[in-house]
Amino acid sequence: MAWISLFIAGLFEIVWAIGLKYSEGFTKLIPSMITAVAMIVSFLMLSLALKTLPIGTAYAIWTGIGAVGAAIVGILVFQEPATAVRIISLTLIILGILGLKLSA
Repeated sequence: MAWISLFIAGLFEIVWAIGLKYSEGFTKLIPSMITAVAMIVSFLMLSLALKTLPIGTAYAIWTGIGAVGAAIVGILVFQEPATAVRIISLTLIILGILGLKLSA
């Protein structure tokens, strides 16, 4: 259950990271509200995962999911560059997440 909570926390981290872009510095009400709710859900789910998972593992995976997810959304939605170095770097983060999961 902790791993599911951690995965959900990571997904909501992606939502709030993207929400920050759309909220324009918390000047737009609806995107700001969505961002705030996603932050709360993300932190709550992370806190549930931390009841049983080691902090270093859980935090690294949570931020890794958020970083990779936000970068992928950036590429797909915001037309950010998908250079070879960027794709390789994202792949390395994913491999690190998998390594941490397998070692826990």
